[in-house]
Parts: sequence; structure tokens; C-alpha cells
Amino acid sequence: MKHWLTIFCLIIAPKVAAAQADMVSTEIAEIEIGILCAPDTITTSPAPDTLAGITHVVDEPPNFVSNGQVVPAAFGVGFGVRSRALRAEGLDNVTIVITHPPMGDNGATTQSYTTGIGGDGGSFTFYQFDYAYELQTGPWTITAMRNDKPLYTVSFDVVAPENRPDLASVCGYVDMLS
Repeated sequence: MKHWLTIFCLIIAPKVAAAQADMVSTEIAEIEIGILCAPDTITTSPAPDTLAGITHVVDEPPNFVSNGQVVPAAFGVGFGVRSRALRAEGLDNVTIVITHPPMGDNGATTQSYTTGIGGDGGSFTFYQFDYAYELQTGPWTITAMRNDKPLYTVSFDVVAPENRPDLASVCGYVDMLS
């Protein structure tokens, strides 16, 4: 019986592993990683170093529908990082750098914008699929940088929606699978 349990755990373990950051600096007290459904935007903020030229500003950070890092490339789905700075006053002038497969007319592979990471309430950074050119499968990363040093780096694997129908459909975009 003990051998069966060991074999079962070895087979299941890789499939249920918790989301992990590739790197987290000592300036970050907490980090949570996951997949989300696009929240309602209350406004936008200029982000000239992104393809859309803006970032979404939300009233309340959305809950993660999964703490995984395998993301379906489907409209309305997003992925991100909830983090809290160790210092109570937080960290300002944080540059979020998103790397991804080539997209857009110029084949861009990076986008970035400036934000902060709160100390008391924390902060939420995410990327959501709004435009067809964004639906690129492959490796994506979100890195928070401050003073040319990384605060965290998180990798995601964006896959075709049919490879994650459970998550592609959870946000109400089932039509993407037909």
C-alpha cells in the first residue's frame, strides 16, 4: 500500500504544483501568482511603451480563478502577480516589463510601464487579452524592476484555448473553443 501511495504522489505532484515565481527579491514581502478573468476597467493610464499605449486601471483587484501559470490565449483571460513590498511605505518607480512572443506590426517582444508596489495594501499587476494580436502562445514573463534590479520575475506559458478549456471557458468566452 505504501508503494502505491508513493507512486501516486510522484505521478500527481507535477500536475498540482503551486505557482512559483522565478525570482523574488528581499524587498518583496508577499507574492501570489495566477490567472484571472478581465475585470471592469474604471479608467486607463498612459503607457507609451506598450502596444496599446495604455494600461487598465481597476477599482478592485480581481480574484484569481487559478493559481496556475498555464494560461489559455483567449479574450477576457488574464494573468498576473499580486505583491506587497516589505517596506510599509512601499516602492515607487517600479517598471513592469512583460516579455512575450513577437506581436503587433513590428513584432514587439517586450512592453513596459511604470507603477509602484504598495507596502500596506500591496499591488496587483496583470496582463489581459483584449486584442487579437495579443493571443500569442509561448513563454511570457512579468518582471518588476526598480533601480535596474529585479524585484520579481514570474513566467507563464500561454497555450491555445483548447489546451486549457477549463480556464478558457471560466471567463465566459466559450465561443473561442468552437
